[in-house]
Amino acid sequence: MNKTNRILWFIVALLLILNLATIGTIFYHNRQSKGDDLAIVIDKNRQNPLTGRFFRQEIGFNDAQMDVFREANREFQPQANILIFEMDSLKEEMFGELNRPQPDSARLHRLSTCLGRHHTELKNITNDFYLKIRSVCDSSQCERLQEAFLPLFRDGTTANFGRYGRNDSTTGDREYRHRYGRGWRSQ
Repeated sequence: MNKTNRILWFIVALLLILNLATIGTIFYHNRQSKGDDLAIVIDKNRQNPLTGRFFRQEIGFNDAQMDVFREANREFQPQANILIFEMDSLKEEMFGELNRPQPDSARLHRLSTCLGRHHTELKNITNDFYLKIRSVCDSSQCERLQEAFLPLFRDGTTANFGRYGRNDSTTGDREYRHRYGRGWRSQ
């Protein structure tokens, strides 16, 4: 082989190594970001789903905090998904039973009891998950974590009950009294 062929072979080998390193880096980063995209709660109405990306970008988690998040999420996510699926199935079963010509009230009570147990279990694992995440947060991150998790612990229907969609207690009470009189509130 002459000198020109050796140089060309050297350049080809170098380019091959560079290409393999580039492809490896791309796969590595895709795998990392895939872990960051796992959502805690599947809720299409939420603006910021609680994903690893959310924790890194919005709450400002560093690499060590992200490791804690990923570990906690690996435990939480499968359990939560199973419970949510089972709860949805129970709700469908309950609705089906309610719409039968002669609903079985004993069956409805069993279904609602089972649904309640699943809901309790879901809240318990969510609490554990939250505490694990909060344990690695600084004070400013704790505030943002509270804001992010608040919708999971608030039922939108009860907060506005009797207030016509308003959550301002003064205005809501005034509207209620205006529409329905003083009622039980003044007694």
